[in-house]
Amino acid sequence: MDPLSERDDALRLLAAEAERARAGSGRLVLLRGATGTGRTALLRAAAQQASGRGMRVLRARCTPEDRGTDWGVARQLFGEEADFLQDTPTAPSHTPAAHAPVAHAPVAHAHTQAEPGPTPAERRRTRGALLWRLLETYAGRTPLFVAVDDVHAADPSSRRWLTEAARLVDGLPVLLVVTERSQYDIDPAAPGLAHGLSPAFVHTHTLAPLSADAATGLVRAAFPQAAPDRVADCVRAGAGNPLLLRALLHDLSSWNADDGSALPAALPDTCAALYPGAYPDVVSWWLAGAGQATARVARCLAVLESAESDAVAARPPAADGADPARDWCPGYCPDERRDTQARIAARMAQADPDRVMGWLTAMTRLGLLRRGEDGLHRYAHPLLRDAVLSGWTSGRRREAHRTAAEELMGEGAPAGVVAGHLFHGSAVAEPWAVDVLVEAAGEEVRAGRPRCAVAYLRRALDEPMAPVRRATVLIQLGSLECAAHPSGGLARLAQAVRLPGESRDRVQAMVALATALARSGETGAALRMLREEEQRLAGRPGLVRTLRAVAVLMSDATPDALRPEHEAPLPEPEGDGPDLLDAARRMLAVRHGATAGLISSRDAMDRIRALTDGPADPLAVPFLFGMAALVAHWADELDEAEQLVRRALDPLGSFLLHPMHHILTDVRVDLAAARADHDAVLAEPRARTPRIRSSGPGPTSAHTQAVIALVETGRLEEAARLVDGFELPTAPDSWRTHRFLYARGVLRAAAGEPAAALEDFEECGRRQASREAYLSVASPWRVGAAECLLALGRPHEALAHAEEEARLAEVWHTPRVRGRALRVLGEATGGRRGLRLTGGAVALLRGTSADAELIAALIAHGRLLLRARERSQARKALYEAVERAERLGAVRLRGVAEELLHEGGARRAGAPRTGPAALTDSERRIAGLAAEGRTNAEIAASLHLARRTVETHLTAAYRKLGITRRTELPTALPPSPYGPPARAS
Repeated sequence: MDPLSERDDALRLLAAEAERARAGSGRLVLLRGATGTGRTALLRAAAQQASGRGMRVLRARCTPEDRGTDWGVARQLFGEEADFLQDTPTAPSHTPAAHAPVAHAPVAHAHTQAEPGPTPAERRRTRGALLWRLLETYAGRTPLFVAVDDVHAADPSSRRWLTEAARLVDGLPVLLVVTERSQYDIDPAAPGLAHGLSPAFVHTHTLAPLSADAATGLVRAAFPQAAPDRVADCVRAGAGNPLLLRALLHDLSSWNADDGSALPAALPDTCAALYPGAYPDVVSWWLAGAGQATARVARCLAVLESAESDAVAARPPAADGADPARDWCPGYCPDERRDTQARIAARMAQADPDRVMGWLTAMTRLGLLRRGEDGLHRYAHPLLRDAVLSGWTSGRRREAHRTAAEELMGEGAPAGVVAGHLFHGSAVAEPWAVDVLVEAAGEEVRAGRPRCAVAYLRRALDEPMAPVRRATVLIQLGSLECAAHPSGGLARLAQAVRLPGESRDRVQAMVALATALARSGETGAALRMLREEEQRLAGRPGLVRTLRAVAVLMSDATPDALRPEHEAPLPEPEGDGPDLLDAARRMLAVRHGATAGLISSRDAMDRIRALTDGPADPLAVPFLFGMAALVAHWADELDEAEQLVRRALDPLGSFLLHPMHHILTDVRVDLAAARADHDAVLAEPRARTPRIRSSGPGPTSAHTQAVIALVETGRLEEAARLVDGFELPTAPDSWRTHRFLYARGVLRAAAGEPAAALEDFEECGRRQASREAYLSVASPWRVGAAECLLALGRPHEALAHAEEEARLAEVWHTPRVRGRALRVLGEATGGRRGLRLTGGAVALLRGTSADAELIAALIAHGRLLLRARERSQARKALYEAVERAERLGAVRLRGVAEELLHEGGARRAGAPRTGPAALTDSERRIAGLAAEGRTNAEIAASLHLARRTVETHLTAAYRKLGITRRTELPTALPPSPYGPPARAS
């Protein structure tokens, strides 16, 4: 590795000055540069160059230890011949024999015993003169190259002598080459060697940092096969400093035990991963040479940046695309943010803010720092930042984070930024610390990052606080932990219940704990606990009603066998208060009337609007509006249902553990499914992850809708894997499990298993009937069962299901439910009456939000028209179904419609008989997949068709394209397929 990269200009300068000195005109050349820029290597190379040209080289290297010893440089340069520099009261009795008299300085004379001794100043002048004579003697023999390294660490006597020599050397064949550290530090440095010297006596050359190209060359020389991104990473970590980069490459060479020729897959962010640790050693040496004040500022800046980087790493971008890294420092413009950063770092390090600002600028020019578009200075690489911090113990870092939090709080930084430092810092013991951590946790929950919220709340518990406040934090933390795992936060919630506080706070803790118990399968214990708490709150009727409302909701979702034994009705609480219990019962009555087929959708909406009209107690809002949203969804009032969900979730905030929360999240997914927005359904984080095998509470509505969405988008294998992730025989007997049975039936029916699908549909119906839920507003199991019975050749049973579905649909009376019922009734009836029924379904569903139901009705109507030999009308309905299915991404329905078109002999209107344009949609799609190299079996599986159907379509495609082999398809087909590409399962 070349230690003199980009130093050719300096070498040429020294070579020219050496020639000048050899001609009898000496000079001082001062090589200045920051730590690690290669001053020593350059001086060594120049000395070798001078020695090769016949010059005698005298060397000296200064260290901080030399500052306490006078004439350290001279002793290194002249060795034993400088023994006269010993601290004696008189001058030496002899001088070197070859010394000639020196005109430039007086010669010391021996003193008589009566004369007083020389003063220290006189002794320094005498010794300086003798040194000059010695230098002249050496120069008289051969031209000299005097190399003094790190003169900033020299003792004062040596520095004075070198300065004086620089003024006198111009008449001698002597080249003085001196290196000096030149770097901006927080504590101003002492004047340099050239201070006070005329430019005529000294030539100063400053060594610049390495360019990116030069640094890249060094990395490539060490690791020739490294990928470009790994090379760039090393260049960043080297920060333009040759010594630092060489140390890094030396450490990285040990990663490959064979020959050290391969870089690691990723550059580590911490120095603990480096061996043998030359890189952090160089950084420590740099900080030690810069002084304590500079080291403190450098580490305080690293502390500020480390909290920012940790937040960015742990927190994915929010949904709005905001970058949390750009908001860590207060300020409205880059310059203001830079000033704030410098001010905070200065106060943390107890340094001069102006000097800190200058240091930031200087380090950026050197390449150790980089200034971002936001105005903030950051270390060139996380590895460099970690190396700077490695000099502090963990305790010192925690104190620095605490100080940073206090300073940022005073500057008005966002809560999330301050909380990031509080998380890493020691306890503050101030009320604002808990407030900031809780506020930041709420922001993380709203941004969909619950794990970060849990971390902040756990840190908040380290702060001293009143019992009431601690109970609130425990409730929020326990709620979040239970949301991640059913029993994860039970201990926190139980502790919150035991803490003293207001009754209302205790009720909130009770609700959270009861919900957690119910989710972990201990519903009976939860209900008993609520009953016991009612006895303690006998004098608070409003809170008693709240507890009973929670108990009512939990009991409604609990099988009879798991309910508490003491189910005797309790007396109604007396006194005033929000009648949440009555409202909950009335809401449940509306829901029961809807599912039992006793009331119409209009009647149900009138009732829930009356219950949600006007102000409501915050404890009541999630109950009232959550149940109202559920009924509004069934009534096809989708926009109103969305508003109700938002209003119900607002009071919960970060208090996620609530008996209504799972209902609200279910409704949100169901609304997307009602609009056939399959992408939104599958984007739900919970939708694609089975949980029963990890002791979870069973399938949710998100899982149910995900299975259906996967089926409708043609991904049957993925849907099957999701279904197989749940053990339904052991799943809780809940509404969610009933609906998941329906989804499994949909999957089995689409996979060509009508008998198995029929079992699922009828089991779903039996379980819902046990709860007096006959109207299939949530799970239309009768429709699925009727279709399976028709496929199995049992039309009479199918007709019975269809007629009952139609009767109940007329009671509820929404277009979606009525249109679906009419469609299946028409399919089961057949004939002209069936055509009228399916046609009525199409007319009823057209113009509604039930797009998927409209497509299914068009397909059913087209099928019956084909049977009635009304092919023209059938093709019209089926072409519309294909077009709508393509826009909706409904792959399964589109495939069914195209298959019917093919059976009816349909061809695209106006299409020629041969060539690519003559292909039907199905022929074009199947031929395209075959051209990609897929087998007939793979095509059949991906499009959910029979293998014989695929073969028939390919035979027709070959004939129209005028080819005979499969290998000719890629050239015979146009470059882009018609319509959207088929999705493989």
